Amino acid sequence: MFQKPSFWAVFLPFTALVAVVSCTTVPDNGRKQLNAFQSADKRAELEQMGLDEFEKIKSEKPVSQDPAMNAAVQRVGDHLAPVVPLENAHWEFVVFEDPTPNAFALPGGKVGVHTGLFQVAQNDAGLAAVIGHELAHVVANHAGERITGQVATATGVAVLTEVIGSKTGMSTGGKIGTGLGLGGAGVVLSRKNSRSQELEADQIGAIYMARAGYDPREAVELWKRFANFKEEKGSKRTRAFLSTHPLDETRIKSLQSFLPRALAQYQPMPPERGIPQ
Repeated sequence: MFQKPSFWAVFLPFTALVAVVSCTTVPDNGRKQLNAFQSADKRAELEQMGLDEFEKIKSEKPVSQDPAMNAAVQRVGDHLAPVVPLENAHWEFVVFEDPTPNAFALPGGKVGVHTGLFQVAQNDAGLAAVIGHELAHVVANHAGERITGQVATATGVAVLTEVIGSKTGMSTGGKIGTGLGLGGAGVVLSRKNSRSQELEADQIGAIYMARAGYDPREAVELWKRFANFKEEKGSKRTRAFLSTHPLDETRIKSLQSFLPRALAQYQPMPPERGIPQ
């Protein structure tokens, strides 16, 4: 006869998981992070997912042939790659034909930039701010952190359900945890970052900018332009993208207060030709 697991049989493994994965630290930030994807094998899994997903995107999304845009992205990427602490990176920077002012980075060092971003970035430093921000998400392993948090929350629900079930005599039917499978790479890697992760990526990205020779103060100007773009030119599609990002006074003030730390690592590079309008 099936016997319902006791509260402790469910709770103790959960607390053991938390104890093991909560001892990681976000690089260049110092925040303690609950993340089950920090071991070499788990990070390798995420990296392979990133590589596979990028190949899929390239097969489905038109790649821009604009020489000036491609040169700008490659130029900025070449400056950022050496200063970003991403081990075993397979660096690739690709411009995609897409009017959305967006960019993305995937585990493994794959970076995509939409043609629509150039109207907001306007110069190399602005482009570096966006790419640095996206790479910061990868280095901080925000994808693994989000997955860990979702699993931990579901496990907590399982504990509560077992307690309720033991007191009421109701069976959970063994369905707790249904839907927690990671699914395809696109589903996992496209899950939205939290507002706090976005602000963290702003700060870490500013450090990468500075190390690469771009003035991190330009990051503040970039996010101001994004905010103005949202108000003045944002289509329904653009607003949907921007609504997931804290493009407001909170974001700008947070980055402004962080600038002294980023500026401490800033070594200006010789002027380069800006991004084509």
